[in-house]
Amino acid sequence: MRNNSLFIILQKMRRPFLVILITYTIAILGLILIDGIDANGNPYKMSIFDAFYFISYTATTIGFGETPFTFSYPQRMWVTFSIYLTVLGWFYSIGSLISLFQDKLFLQEIEKAKFLRQIKNLNEKFIVILGYNQITRKIIIKAMEQGFRTVVIERDKMKIHNLILENFTPTVPVLYSENYSIRVLETAGLKKRNCKAIVSLFEDDALNLKITLMAKALNKNIKIAVKSTTTNHTENLKDLDAEVVVNPFSIISSEINLALCSPNLFKLEKWIYGLDSLNITSPIFPKGLYIVCGYGRMGRKIFEKLNENDIGMKLVEIDKNKNHELSKDEISNIVFGNADDKELLLDIGIKDAVAIAAVTDDDTTNLSILATAKKLNPKIITIVRENDMVDDFLFKNAKINHIFTPSKILVNKVTNALVMPLSDKFIKQIIKKDNEWASKLVSRLIKDINEKPLLMEFEINEALTPQIYKHLLANETLFFSLFSISLYNKELKNNVVPLLLQREDDIILLPEWKEEIKIGDKILLACDEHAKNDIEYICQNVYEFYYVITGKEKQIIFKGNK
Repeated sequence: MRNNSLFIILQKMRRPFLVILITYTIAILGLILIDGIDANGNPYKMSIFDAFYFISYTATTIGFGETPFTFSYPQRMWVTFSIYLTVLGWFYSIGSLISLFQDKLFLQEIEKAKFLRQIKNLNEKFIVILGYNQITRKIIIKAMEQGFRTVVIERDKMKIHNLILENFTPTVPVLYSENYSIRVLETAGLKKRNCKAIVSLFEDDALNLKITLMAKALNKNIKIAVKSTTTNHTENLKDLDAEVVVNPFSIISSEINLALCSPNLFKLEKWIYGLDSLNITSPIFPKGLYIVCGYGRMGRKIFEKLNENDIGMKLVEIDKNKNHELSKDEISNIVFGNADDKELLLDIGIKDAVAIAAVTDDDTTNLSILATAKKLNPKIITIVRENDMVDDFLFKNAKINHIFTPSKILVNKVTNALVMPLSDKFIKQIIKKDNEWASKLVSRLIKDINEKPLLMEFEINEALTPQIYKHLLANETLFFSLFSISLYNKELKNNVVPLLLQREDDIILLPEWKEEIKIGDKILLACDEHAKNDIEYICQNVYEFYYVITGKEKQIIFKGNK
């Protein structure tokens, strides 16, 4: 009760209500006690109703006249006093009411009540997102594109105003809270059946761990997407059954490793994340000397991957205090100093280096390092870490070979894992393959579909694929080739490539057309727009499904016809 708007109104307006009540009581009591004169000149006492009626309109300075009889002078003197008394009471009360509507706690409770109504009426599947920034804004947009609603909890009121100004459609309910407690998460709808996931991408590992614990305590079935910055913390989160644990620096180092060993796998990953088409030029990461500038979390991950591939490197770090944290292998390769200093770069062999990676946490420093390196070695391959997505224009115009943005990686990884889980599983499966396997798949996708195929994933169930479900329920047999049939002509094939089949705990990569379809199968397809529309019709429309099964048009029988 103490945390709702009604209690605040009762608490704040109690004294003004009493002031009005007392002033009215005094004014009415005076009119009752003072003698008046009726139309015949006889004395009379005003009734309680007449006194209340007169004071009611006189106190608001409306003034309909003296009633029920013309007042005597003592009555008029009392009415004059009552007018000033009650008007002052009203002024005080109105001032208190205006003050109430400016009270931060009251306004906060009004917003909270509005938020609770929105959550109560939210029947679509939704994701709870903690904090609003550039990264979570992109997650909101991508989630909406896939049919997911989002709910935001934010502790910075300025960011809440920015979210409201975005004017998302449908509306994104937002709750202001200074902390992320169990009560707050429960208020945001974490216990609701249609709440599918919670996203916590804070830099504070301890906070992410705490939120994971609370979320699993509230709802064991909910998916958790959480950021981790250390290997130890990643293991702790996985022990708590966090489904999506994202370390952007590990992902970047893995991407560099893919680009070194299997550029076509790197190309497939970029396509699945929607960053590039399949016909882009394969990334160039030549063998030779690499210079890594900035030996923080990302620099350390890159060092590990380059070391695994027996690639020579030099590490440059400005902070000499990191010296005591380094291994012997790291110390033998590291130089302390300013990475955009020409003399330092020349001393460590910039002219003989094949690539330089500027991966500090400052975008201006990274661009400065690469500009200096290019002047000393125009042919050098440039790799950069982009920290702020707002600076995207600067990086694109700097003619850098490879740009890695941790924030974009967080967006792609989280949205893929939460709203397109099969494509995320597909990525996890293909990274175990070699470059030759990936090259064949890239060629097949470009030949059979186009350079930027669409991804389509669905489950064989009554809700999503009712026609296939009914057919299989009747013990009939269906094969994957069903999805390739054109509704324009059954003898023609659509542009479709099956990528993944998940049947319970088994995963089949690139299932063949002769593979049987079973109830409960989860299927990932690559296709074009025309094929996607046909597949949706086949799954849901009884007439189109009948056509692909029999090759004939299903007859429509109207009532009244024999």
